[in-house]
Formats: sequence, structure tokens, C-alpha cells
Amino acid sequence: MGEKGLIYVFTGEGKGKTTAAIGQAVRSIGQGWKVLIVQFIKQVISGEVAPLKKLGVEVYPMGLGYVGILTDRKERAQHVQAAERAFDFTKGKLDTGGYDLLILDEVNNAVHLGLLEVGEVLEFLKSKPKNLSVILTGRDAPQEFLELADLVSEVREIKHPFREGLRGKKGIEY
Repeated sequence: MGEKGLIYVFTGEGKGKTTAAIGQAVRSIGQGWKVLIVQFIKQVISGEVAPLKKLGVEVYPMGLGYVGILTDRKERAQHVQAAERAFDFTKGKLDTGGYDLLILDEVNNAVHLGLLEVGEVLEFLKSKPKNLSVILTGRDAPQEFLELADLVSEVREIKHPFREGLRGKKGIEY
């Protein structure tokens, strides 16, 4: 705390981007940091939310679920509104001050899908509080995020049980 906050991007086609960000949240809380997580796509409250809240992490799932997949019954405009609401909510929370780490979960996807404009997220990142570290997760991170970031990690899928027809496992995928 008190040092320059950095920007991290966790992207790629593999599983584990949000999990890595959550690991960082736990580490940060362990050092006395104040942590905020805003989830842009996820609608289902996954298994990590309750334990993180017990640790003092603020977690807000604000998405309407995955966009444009077979089971998506929502209008695109609803997804856009949800993403904009989540982004405005994030800015409002930061105005209250005191956060050391902000995780924008699945924000890369939200930008890639056109739910948020890359320019507005870049402007936000460039004008963030000096000491605030930010993690951006999700597939398809825009090149502009990669260039601005201090650290970029790509998670690559080599093998996944979904390819064998296995469903998501409670306690692992959610």
C-alpha cells in the first residue's frame, strides 16, 4: 500500500483466469488490503463468493450470464445495460475510496463482445487512483489492455474435460 498500483491482465482460452485473480485477492487481503471484485458476465454466484466475503473481500456478480450462447435468452441491449451498470457501479465504489485492489472479472469479454467500449475502460485505467492495482480477467483481452498493462499472463488450454463431454464440476468450475 502506498506504492504505485499496477495493471494486470489475465487472458487466454484456458481455465483459471478468475481463479488466479481470486488467489491474488486472498493474498492481498492477507496483507491488509481492501479488495473489490466486480463480475461483468457471471450471473450465478459461484462457490468463491461467500468465503471471499467472510474474508472481507467485496464481491459483486453483476452480469446477466454468458452472452450469445445457445441458452442466452436475453436481448443484447440487456447485456449492454448490465455491463454499463457494473462499470458505473465500479466507478462509484472507487469514489468512496480506500481500495487497494480492484478485480474487473470478465471485463475483457465484455469489451470484446461490445458491451463496453475499449476507450472508456482505457480512460478509467489511465485515471485510476495512483495506488490502486487493477486486474482485468477474461478471454480476448484487447490489444490496448495488453499494451497498457504492467503484467500480462495468458492461460492456454491444452486439455479440458468439457471436450470429453463432461459437465462443469461443483467446487471446481463453480
